[in-house]
Amino acid sequence: MTNLPLRPELANEQPYGAPQLEVPVALNVNENPYAPSTAVIDTLRQDVAAAAAGLHRYPDRDFPALRQALADYLARESGVGLPKEQLWAANGSNEVLTHVLQAFGGPGRKAATFAPSYSMYSEYARNTHTAWVEGEREADFTLDPARAVAFIEEHQPAVILLASPNNPTGTALPLGTVEAILDAAAQVVVPDAPEPNVGAIVVVDEAYAEFRSAGTPSALNLLARHPNLAVSRTMSKAFAAAGLRLGYLAASQPLVDALRVVRLPYHLSAVTQAAALAALKHSDELLAQVDTLRRERDGLVAWLRGQGLQVADTDANFALFGPFADRGAVWQGLLDRGVLIREVGPPGWLRVSVGTSWETKAFKQALIEVMEARSK
Repeated sequence: MTNLPLRPELANEQPYGAPQLEVPVALNVNENPYAPSTAVIDTLRQDVAAAAAGLHRYPDRDFPALRQALADYLARESGVGLPKEQLWAANGSNEVLTHVLQAFGGPGRKAATFAPSYSMYSEYARNTHTAWVEGEREADFTLDPARAVAFIEEHQPAVILLASPNNPTGTALPLGTVEAILDAAAQVVVPDAPEPNVGAIVVVDEAYAEFRSAGTPSALNLLARHPNLAVSRTMSKAFAAAGLRLGYLAASQPLVDALRVVRLPYHLSAVTQAAALAALKHSDELLAQVDTLRRERDGLVAWLRGQGLQVADTDANFALFGPFADRGAVWQGLLDRGVLIREVGPPGWLRVSVGTSWETKAFKQALIEVMEARSK
């Protein structure tokens, strides 16, 4: 193999990604199992065709129409009204959060989360030369505010990433916990930051927010009081648009403007903008599917617990269950029966996405067979 001048911290690293296998039942990457309806596809076809007529021109760099549509959607979904200038979007929430680390991380600064959480966070930090530190969640995967505050005071991170609902556990953060962290973040002394001290950036990653239980508020409700807060979302899950790659973020206008500095020119294609706008036109229809998946999730959690398994409380479209003495063998046994789930999270635990009723039935049957075979 030819030697290349690779950055030292990338040596022996592997590309991120879950197994991509052709199986009858794929429940491993938290996708929405319902394909777009004919109505959604027709709107996509018309709007993308219209955008195609202008493909010889660069798209609008700041995509105001899409930002306004996202603001309108959040006002309906969470009851929080925001001007379009407080919205930002990119190619998946991965790129949105990379923009955050590009703008507010970097050499000499730290980023933090509380494990177990989304494994890509540390890669955003690595790729932006930001030091990475992790606190710990409690045994039930909740976050103790006092311990979280103490961790922030000790490590002084410039960026704090909080997933709520958390991946891979599904745990939602109470707003009181988020506010305690925001208050501690405001006291962080960020290296090379302007004087007087402006504190750390806190991102609440709400990729699975639409699946949260009734009465669970969004961190969007805190934006007006906390200028260093950002709340990220995605169209991959609730909008059944994982293939679209559209993530977005709500924050104060100065924070959003900072992200505009680091984004690549024309980073959202005209086709992506048109497709996202088309999907947003059908938000009511797509959110009705979310209600179905939420009921399916609650039934699946109850069933898993009925099998004698532990299941983390979840407000997402997946469930973390276990523990198993050899989770790899359970994962393989399910795969041998045509069901692919995810071997992720704390040792001994497995994560299954919520599928259609047929897919859930297939998963249950396969898990029963695997557990019976292993008990003999």
